[in-house]
Amino acid sequence: MSRIGRNPVAIPQGVTIEVTGDTLTAKGKLGTLKMPVSGEVGASVADGKVTITAKSNSKRARMQWGTTRALVNNMVAGVSKGFTKNLEIEGVGYRAAVQGKNLVLQLGYSHDINFPIPADVKIVAEKPTSIVITGADRQRVGQVAAVIRAYREPEPYKGKGIRYDDEKVRRKEGKKK
Repeated sequence: MSRIGRNPVAIPQGVTIEVTGDTLTAKGKLGTLKMPVSGEVGASVADGKVTITAKSNSKRARMQWGTTRALVNNMVAGVSKGFTKNLEIEGVGYRAAVQGKNLVLQLGYSHDINFPIPADVKIVAEKPTSIVITGADRQRVGQVAAVIRAYREPEPYKGKGIRYDDEKVRRKEGKKK
């Protein structure tokens, strides 16, 4: 069984953590993130570290212990360094461009797809076939990337569609004569 909850989270330079009631707030150069802390665990800040403790020995408390520690670690990393997801577009005529506050996708449909860029996420189309999504909240960056990818998932025969840059698409053999 994992004991990740025992390890304290180190607070890097330029990041402040505040625990008020059942809310934990992290402030850094990339923004502010808030997270509600479960009643099963407690959080405390001391000596430049955040320590998460389970209030009881119940199974639920132990589960929340490790989960809360991982979420706090992601918050600290997010407000200090940020998170990035890269998407690659493959296919003839498939392209993306940022126009104002919208990401315009041309993915072989009869119409363009206008995806409104959320305020807490930054999207850059470096090339017409590459999209970079950055932000402080790891969950939010991943969710936005997944929504964009879902507009045209990579298909297994020609590999056309939107994929993560590190994703391997299993290719199938076409039909034979």
